[in-house]
Parts: sequence; C-alpha cells; structure tokens
Amino acid sequence: MDKLLITYGTRPFAQRLGKILSSKFACHYASCEQIPTILLKGDYRQIPTGLNPTFAHELLKLCLDEGFTRVLPLGKGELQPINETRVLFEEYGITILLPLHLEEHYILENPASSLPVHIVEQGRNILTAEELLDVTFSGVFVLADDGEEPALCLV
Repeated sequence: MDKLLITYGTRPFAQRLGKILSSKFACHYASCEQIPTILLKGDYRQIPTGLNPTFAHELLKLCLDEGFTRVLPLGKGELQPINETRVLFEEYGITILLPLHLEEHYILENPASSLPVHIVEQGRNILTAEELLDVTFSGVFVLADDGEEPALCLV
C-alpha cells in the first residue's frame, strides 16, 4: 500500500481526508503546529512551517526517509515552496497533489464538512479513477454544479 503524507494533519479537515483515503493509502500526517509527543510515536511527524527556507527540503528528506510516495499539502503557506520544488520531488518518484498552476485557482479554506470534496491526481479521482478535471489538476477540490471553476481546498 502506497504511503501518503497529509500536512496540517492535526486539523479536522486533514483527518477527514485521511479517513476517505485510508482504503487505498497508508495515511500519515505532518504538521508545523505543535503535536503531542505521544502522537509522534505513531503516524504523525513534525515539520517546519512553510515559511521556513528549508521547508521543502526537509519535507523531501522526510518523504525519502519514510517512503512516502505522495504528499497532500493543505497549508496555504506551503503551496509556493512545494510548487517551486515539485520537480525535485518528482525526480525521486514523489507525487505532489497540487495543481500545476496554483495562481489560476480559487482557494477555499476550511470547507464545510457538508461539502463533497474530490481528491484528484492528474484530473482523476484518486479512489475511483473517474476523470473529473483537466490533467493539470491535482489536490483536493470542491466542484460547483453551475459550471464554475473548481476550488482548491485547504485548511
């Protein structure tokens, strides 16, 4: 089973996504926020904030050391540094679940639990392989019924 790392893992939205994805992935969580010591012995990892200049490199090291094949970043401050180093992650076979063109997407923070979210990798639902969006789309999205652009969901 592939290992997936979800950032801001102590937040309810990250936990919700982990439950959804647990049938297909071994889900682990990372956060720059304080994590109780007891959780660090399990599926949680401490990482620096996205504003830290070494953030992306430390995240890559964590992925390589622990065998994570996918990263689902959920923090707004993490998007730019991860997107800028995406090629480096890909060189090591690690998929970053973010759209290629971040600046073109509306961001919805802390989506309500009543909203159905879609976790997408290269335009396909990551669980069902159903084609939902253009291949440049990866990440967690809410799709509008009225034809509006999909919104990227973050914590």
